[in-house]
Amino acid sequence: MSHYRRSGPRLHRHCETCYSRRCKASIEVSVSCMVINCRLLCGAFFHMCKEDEHSLLCPNEKVPCINAHYGCPFIMHRSQLAKHLEVCPASVICCSMEWNRWPVENPDVPLYTNLLKELHKQESLDLSMALRDQKHLCARLKMRSCFPELMEEQEEEPAPMEEDDKEEAVGRESVCNGIHVNGHGGSVLVNEPSKSCEKSLNEDVVLNGTIDKEKYNLFEKMFSMEMGGCKQAEAEASKTEDKKGKKMPSKGSSLTKPQGASVEPEKENADVSHVDFSKTGLAPWQDGVLERLGQVVNPREFNMYIVHHGRMLISFGQMDACTPRERDFVYGSLEPIPVQTLRSFKVPSSYKGKRIQFRECCSRVLTEHKCVDTSDLDVSEKKMDEMFATLLCSAEAETRGHKISETVATDGLYVDIATQTYNFATAPFKYNATLTEITADRDLKLHVELDTETVTLRHNKSTSAFTFLCGHFFRRDEFASHFKNVHLDIQSCLSGWFEQRCPLAYLGCTFIQRGLQPTTHRAKVSYNQDLSIFTLTPEVPASLMGDLQTVALKAHVKNEDSLSNLPFEVLHHIAGYLDSFTLSQLALVSRLFRDICATLLQERGMVAFKWHKKSYSHGGARWKPTIVWEFSTLFSKVDNWCIGNTPSMAEHLKHCPFYQTELKTEPFALAKMFDNKGKGKHGLVSLFMGRK
Repeated sequence: MSHYRRSGPRLHRHCETCYSRRCKASIEVSVSCMVINCRLLCGAFFHMCKEDEHSLLCPNEKVPCINAHYGCPFIMHRSQLAKHLEVCPASVICCSMEWNRWPVENPDVPLYTNLLKELHKQESLDLSMALRDQKHLCARLKMRSCFPELMEEQEEEPAPMEEDDKEEAVGRESVCNGIHVNGHGGSVLVNEPSKSCEKSLNEDVVLNGTIDKEKYNLFEKMFSMEMGGCKQAEAEASKTEDKKGKKMPSKGSSLTKPQGASVEPEKENADVSHVDFSKTGLAPWQDGVLERLGQVVNPREFNMYIVHHGRMLISFGQMDACTPRERDFVYGSLEPIPVQTLRSFKVPSSYKGKRIQFRECCSRVLTEHKCVDTSDLDVSEKKMDEMFATLLCSAEAETRGHKISETVATDGLYVDIATQTYNFATAPFKYNATLTEITADRDLKLHVELDTETVTLRHNKSTSAFTFLCGHFFRRDEFASHFKNVHLDIQSCLSGWFEQRCPLAYLGCTFIQRGLQPTTHRAKVSYNQDLSIFTLTPEVPASLMGDLQTVALKAHVKNEDSLSNLPFEVLHHIAGYLDSFTLSQLALVSRLFRDICATLLQERGMVAFKWHKKSYSHGGARWKPTIVWEFSTLFSKVDNWCIGNTPSMAEHLKHCPFYQTELKTEPFALAKMFDNKGKGKHGLVSLFMGRK
């Protein structure tokens, strides 16, 4: 592994401009050096002083992958970097395939009701995928975005402090409440709060005759630390006075006089007792802290102090929450101006009112301007369905948004104002409530269409349709197989090719049959709602199933796992034939299989960053990455599909319960067998001859 090496001495005067492989210049100190070839045998010739520069370009030099910062552990020759990127485990691609679904107008359609009843009996790919999309849609829809008027007030919760932040928080608190070290290396001691601060503290701690224990304990902690600071300040002040007294003795006194030594401490104690410690600290509760802080620190540190201790400065009366009117530069001298309403609008002479305004005055119903609500109507209050109403408002928001009061202009003079109100059984909702939390205890219903529409972001999508994203991660060499098999072959052909429903499905028939399967082997395509992926499960022949059941029964009787007893090398060789999704599931079986799958991570797995949010006690947050190795959700590659040996749909229609034939026993007239007057009667021959 090579790193960037700075060349020590400068290049020689001749070598700096010499690029000849057959240079025959004489070797002289500080002029030129000998010509050598590359030690890694790449075929390059250069002067010896250029060896460090050549190591930065040599194709045979071993260097780390360009994705080493993203977790790739491989080291290779520089000439192999481009080829390695095709299989690099850190070269990860996120699938950006999108599809749209329309909301269902009536979720109680017979087909949807019957499908949900037989959900556990038969597996339907389009239904499983629609339920997955509906689940993700409900999880991302916030109730406050659709119904802000029905939300509860937000409760402020303190940010949790992590264990590794305790030391940082304690250190910060000791700086704020204890000793502050200034830029000159000295220390400024924090002292007792002033009387005004004590009054504000008493008002905060005692509310309505009850003592707030949390605030009491917090203030006790602050004052106990300040008491130690006061004692230390007294000791420091006494030492300072002692030094001053020794250096500058008073006139008429002698250092040898014993009475002078007895009088001096009394003066020092008297001076110390008159020191006002309430105006010498940098704590938020001390008077004049902002003036002293502005003289000690720079503006940047002053602003940071205001940001971190602004709430305490306001509560202790050191600063105002907002600028008073008399001190405001802009609004302090403004005077109210009387508002004059000018009605200059006149009805134009060319105005033509609608027919509803041309009725006679005597026949008009007396009306008045009044604010009414849904409760004022003479209708029974019926609870609305949260799922249906939320999806309707969310789909409508793409067109014009959710408006509580909407104004519709009838014409130039008349305006209709309508108010939309909602009556939910679960209202009011919590501030961060989602649609999933509101409808968790409801019966499962399908509120999105089974069929999907594929419209990318490059085109104008239809309004009132919900968009869903694949969002799975794959290695660069796996993405092409995923997109072809999952999105092009399966997802786009669900309605008609992969799955064929009964023609009478609109009446409620749930019959479905699979039409396509891989050409190389028989396999079943299924959908995993938990992982939101399609899987391919091979079908084991019946002849082999009998032998497998016999072996499994014997192993169960002996209470042993025959597969785990195989040598590690054999299991590693078997695991090499499995696809990425199967390896990810095999790693969850036992520790042995997890270790086996771990040996294939660098060859078959992928590495990426998993970001987690870390919150601090002071309210800030930071995102930190963690390198994670994992397998993708790709199943075995299928090059071609073929039509399986499935019976025709006509075989099902013979005994379909929804296929009811109507037998006609009495004769009936065909269309247009009578003339216009209904008197004349024509036959089929005359009917067709008359069209010529």
